[in-house]
Amino acid sequence: MAIGVFMAVLDIQIVASSIQKIQAGLSATKDEIAWVQTSYLIAEVIVIPLSGWLGRVFSTRYLYVISAGGFTLASLLCAFAWNLPSMIVFRCLQGFLGGAMIPLTFTVIFILFPPRLQATMSIVLGLIVTMAPTVGPILGGYLTETYSWELLFLINIIPGIIVCFVVWRYLDIDKPDWALLQKIDFVGITLIAVFLGSMQFVLEEGASKQWFEDPLIVALTIVAVVSGIAMLIWELKTPHPIIDLYAFRHINFAIGCGYSFVLGVGLYTIIYLTPIYLSSVKGLNSLQIGYYLMVVGLFQLLSAFIAGPLEKKIDLRWMLCLGLSLFALGSWMNGELTVESGYWEFFWPQAIRGSAIMLCFLPINTLALGRLPVDEVKNASGLYNLMRNLGGAIGLAVANTQMIYLTKAHYATLRESVTATRYQAQEMLEGLTESMAQMNISDPDLAALKQMTGLALREAEVMTFNNLFQIIAVLFAASLVVAPFLKKVDKEKVVAIHE
Repeated sequence: MAIGVFMAVLDIQIVASSIQKIQAGLSATKDEIAWVQTSYLIAEVIVIPLSGWLGRVFSTRYLYVISAGGFTLASLLCAFAWNLPSMIVFRCLQGFLGGAMIPLTFTVIFILFPPRLQATMSIVLGLIVTMAPTVGPILGGYLTETYSWELLFLINIIPGIIVCFVVWRYLDIDKPDWALLQKIDFVGITLIAVFLGSMQFVLEEGASKQWFEDPLIVALTIVAVVSGIAMLIWELKTPHPIIDLYAFRHINFAIGCGYSFVLGVGLYTIIYLTPIYLSSVKGLNSLQIGYYLMVVGLFQLLSAFIAGPLEKKIDLRWMLCLGLSLFALGSWMNGELTVESGYWEFFWPQAIRGSAIMLCFLPINTLALGRLPVDEVKNASGLYNLMRNLGGAIGLAVANTQMIYLTKAHYATLRESVTATRYQAQEMLEGLTESMAQMNISDPDLAALKQMTGLALREAEVMTFNNLFQIIAVLFAASLVVAPFLKKVDKEKVVAIHE
């Protein structure tokens, strides 16, 4: 089952490092290709709160085999996607089916192992999951550079089949409860899907459609607001809600969900932005990008060995503040890049940020869920995980929108600067023209102008990415403000859940 979780997490990381190859293969634009990641995350967002109920209906074994088998089949379909829409559909299937494997695996830990071992096994599973960011970038880069991007998905086939066989053969911890089908919250599920889908479309397409100047954006914004409000009202009143919103009456859980959202924004947005920067600004291939990105996963893996013992020795609130501060520092350092920045200018920010991830994950989980009554933990856990994935989905959409806006704004500023320093710009243009003439180019003046425009555009892109990294840093730093409102958790009485 841990292998299944590894595959589900790996599919985010491995695709991120090779997103440019997939973009070229599908003939997609930079803003369109974001949907390859966003669709996966949105599908995960929808299935996570359903996984607890589905597990009780079908049993853990049946649901896990369906999830792993469906994920494997969806991976095969992704490899044979013929255009962008087909890839988005198949990635949705991957996310929906793969997302169920993650909460199911943690549930099994708390059924199979005694309470004294649950925390330890959760940390062990966490270590397995942290291998995905380490292996994903380098593996993705190697496969796409040596073979083709289709192998990013085909490598799931054999492990997926093995996982299905082993789980079906050896896992038998509960039985299906078909009677629960009579209590399914169809209205809640529908409202959640409509709310998330319409909101995501508005965030993703708003900038390219001039926001509220487009009737479709206006209509979907209204749909998102209405369905969101209706979802809240329905889930608070229905006797069998798909999401237990009453868990928010616990202050630690409410703040913990906020932190989970922030962490999702940071994790998924940065892993999306960095490969685009390295490709468009630095001109690196997928394999080279993999070497850059693997630093985060490596330090995340190393820090897990420290975070586990540290969690038992210090106040979790202090540990959380340390993790958030380090993540903010690493992100801010990433926002000080220039066109000339090389490997080591990326290494240290990513090392710091990677070290911070486990220092955030473990205390947030315990602080958010540790003070809840035992009978509320299962439903609240689904909502807690939902917030992390929702943060990632919204973060990607906002980042992609701001990337377009900020690049245009910075390019306009640079053009004004060139006009203000016309003499220096003219000298540079003359130098470029002379160089082009020496290369026997037919129209050296036009070639020089194009090169100068390209240099300005590249500088605008650097400024844009710096802004986005710094916005994430400010978000994490600002989140420290609410940390004092967290209540201390008694580690001896806490229900050991680390998702």
